[in-house]
Amino acid sequence: MRRDIFQAIADPTRRAIISLIALQAMTPNAIAENFNSTRQAVSKHLRILTECELVKQEQKGREIYYTLEIQKMKEIDKWLEQYRKIWEGRFNQLDNLLSTIKKTKK
Repeated sequence: MRRDIFQAIADPTRRAIISLIALQAMTPNAIAENFNSTRQAVSKHLRILTECELVKQEQKGREIYYTLEIQKMKEIDKWLEQYRKIWEGRFNQLDNLLSTIKKTKK
């Protein structure tokens, strides 16, 4: 079953995992050391992130390392961009209104 990337990032633990591996590739055990949950729970989160293609696995010797898949993060950013433009437009309108009010009070 293919999961939606927005379902994946909705969970705070998965967002924290993304933050960790954004800095460097990490093994599941190294990731699990950062959480007060079981190794199995962290593995479940990693599986979901992998299914959504937000992280990828790389075998190095006996260890598996997880790294962030930047292209998928760009997909999220692209979706957010449409709303960012709306918010910035509204903030600019508010700035203009506040400037007008400030000028009329002088």
